Amino acid sequence: MVSGPFSVDIIIPNLNGRHMLAGCLDSIRRQTWGDWRVSVVDNGSTDGSAEWLRKAHPEVRLIALGKNTGFSPAVNLGIRAGNRPLVFLLNNDTELAPDCLEQLVRAAETQPDHAFFAPRMLSFHQRHLLDGAGEGYLRGGAGYRLGTMEADGPPYDRARTVFGACAGAALYRREPFAALGWFDDDFFAYLEDVDLNLRAGRAGLRCRYVPAARVYHIGSATSGSKFNDLTIRLSTRNSLWVLARNYPAGLLLRWVAVIAVYQGLWLVFAVKKGQLRPYLAGLVEGLRGLGRMRGTFRAMAARSDNRHLAEWTASLCRAEGEVIDSIMRRRAGQGRGNRLLQLYRRIFL
Repeated sequence: MVSGPFSVDIIIPNLNGRHMLAGCLDSIRRQTWGDWRVSVVDNGSTDGSAEWLRKAHPEVRLIALGKNTGFSPAVNLGIRAGNRPLVFLLNNDTELAPDCLEQLVRAAETQPDHAFFAPRMLSFHQRHLLDGAGEGYLRGGAGYRLGTMEADGPPYDRARTVFGACAGAALYRREPFAALGWFDDDFFAYLEDVDLNLRAGRAGLRCRYVPAARVYHIGSATSGSKFNDLTIRLSTRNSLWVLARNYPAGLLLRWVAVIAVYQGLWLVFAVKKGQLRPYLAGLVEGLRGLGRMRGTFRAMAARSDNRHLAEWTASLCRAEGEVIDSIMRRRAGQGRGNRLLQLYRRIFL
């Protein structure tokens, strides 16, 4: 039963995360906002996660899948199994400050012109460092969590509109995102939230960064590391699909140099990490799927009235500018130079 207009469905995808679920669920239990229900979507875990949940947390709705379907299909299933007006997506490797949910719900109540909300994410193990203060965007086809590995504090203390939210911890109004179709199952994992952020912005939906809502995030706990065969392959593939699904032909042509710079740097990064083979595998998969992704774009474009296209295009440039500024702050704090980033800013922004 839905108990109020700001009642929340909390959706947690899980894959062999039994060792993290206790801390995550305990932090939810301690929330000062109490109008919620938790659903855990278990992606075929083999570590006894489902059995432990049934015994230790019978109040949690468990959706047990027989295999790993990926992040996108799992959270979509969890979202559609609920019916509360607000949806809070949460990774299993997180813990919430006691008033986190209350702060997000309060923002939803006082900011009716915003459709989704990004909390302040902090490093679980180094809590003076940010993990993300809302999502930025690189026009070459990738997202970037603003403030990543920067010291917590200014300029990230101010609530404001941002490009989007990281799906590792984000609050959404159900109705407008249901109309968008939520996450694309084809992405499996990685950059599915970037794609959704792009579609939301194109539809005129805005995201609010809520610094008073704090989430502590371990990061890459399910995949094992930030950069491995899986992350490189899927990030390479899905980056191409982000572009194909969301950019009109004119924008692809207009930003071809920006796209080439980013994609070239991503290749260099993969080679430096010793990940050329998964990069090439992701590239092949991405190219094979381009036709299908363009078909999806055309179907979406046919339903769009383009009222927000010019504003959306300008917002992507601003979002990339915020990313470049964030990266330069982090590098400056580490005593590293920013000449190439400054040159990029002068040429492309």
